[in-house]
Amino acid sequence: MDFNKSQQLFKEAVELIPGGVNSPVRAFKAVGDFPVFIDKGEGSKLYDVDGNEYIDYICSWGPLLLGHQPETITKAVQEALLKGSTYGAPTALEVEIAKMIVDAVPSIEMVRMVNSGTEATMSAIRLARGYTKRNKLIKFEGCYHGHADYLLIKAGSGALTFGVPSSPGVPESIASETLTASYNDLDSVKRLFTQYPDQIAAVIVEPIAGNMGLVPPAEGFLQGLREITKEYGALLIFDEVISGFRASYGGAQKVFNIMPDLTCLGKIIGGGLPVGAYGGRKEIMEQVAPVGPVYQAGTLSGNPLAMAAGIAMLKELGKPGVYETVETKAKTLAKGLQEAADKAGVKVAINQSASLLTVFFTEDVVCSYTAAMGSDTAKFKVFFQSMLNQGIYLPPSQFECWFVSLAHSDEDIQKTIAAAKNAFAAVATM
Repeated sequence: MDFNKSQQLFKEAVELIPGGVNSPVRAFKAVGDFPVFIDKGEGSKLYDVDGNEYIDYICSWGPLLLGHQPETITKAVQEALLKGSTYGAPTALEVEIAKMIVDAVPSIEMVRMVNSGTEATMSAIRLARGYTKRNKLIKFEGCYHGHADYLLIKAGSGALTFGVPSSPGVPESIASETLTASYNDLDSVKRLFTQYPDQIAAVIVEPIAGNMGLVPPAEGFLQGLREITKEYGALLIFDEVISGFRASYGGAQKVFNIMPDLTCLGKIIGGGLPVGAYGGRKEIMEQVAPVGPVYQAGTLSGNPLAMAAGIAMLKELGKPGVYETVETKAKTLAKGLQEAADKAGVKVAINQSASLLTVFFTEDVVCSYTAAMGSDTAKFKVFFQSMLNQGIYLPPSQFECWFVSLAHSDEDIQKTIAAAKNAFAAVATM
């Protein structure tokens, strides 16, 4: 493939934008020398500035469950734009989508719209602290909840130590309020509650982890978190920015039949436009201003373009057979990839849940952050580059999810599997 225009754009971008990109993983640092610059998306395909066509498995990092430019969403946004892009004032659209979310997500009785997943988790954690009048937070290794200071934390040197900043600019005093546990390890959570029984405001978790690659919850893990938090009077926050309305119409909590206290949602509820939301029990949500003392605001929160797109999106996702169809596509893809790897003699672990999957280049079962980090990133780089040159656009990191959409055809899936046979063969020669 010819990437001349992408290379030139990247040279210009690095002089103007830190790293040449506006979000770090886009820089392709783990997989190549420069990123591909996209010109447009349509259906299951992306087209770059050099005219190359790709089958897209990023889908804007999850929200495009219907693919690029679905007609209903495009029309809804166009109609909303003709009335105005933003007012900074209430609209009927906000009420309509709030009702749809409350009706769909089991644990949400009230919901507040925001502008991103980071804003949703940040606001939910502030609310949990205000509601419980406690300061400490438990998060899990490998789970990403946005770039708020107290969420950019890595584990300390021992199981019971405070977290330490994983980014310059995060004060240690802020990091000290965040405790880090191991995903799928209830004992690590119990130890923290034993040490700080009256200080932990909340546990925040991805019910289906998607930011260390796809790692589903072990049997009993989510239920255990629900029981432990209830026992100690802490809140359970589900970060469903990825899994909300992708795992099912009611999110992962509906699949696993767990009722968190607060839920965070992301861009899928805006049809791919910048949006987020957090919601939960009425008694908790009524602590949010202007009803309660916990402050949170946003000029663009509930803007009419995102609300119109979100309403159209949720109407489509609520139709019969949507989730069954897309999950079947993901299962077919995962099975074909595994067979291709086996034939090439390349050891991989493929995790698949609903319409998400990750190919880990490791011999181990991947059920934890430690297991995920044992993956061979050099092999992934060779695999990624081979797939890219065959017109398959994958997340440019070993530790991200592939996203399958309704727009992916059976032909797309088979082309992807055929390309993977060549890519695994390339890996086998390393």
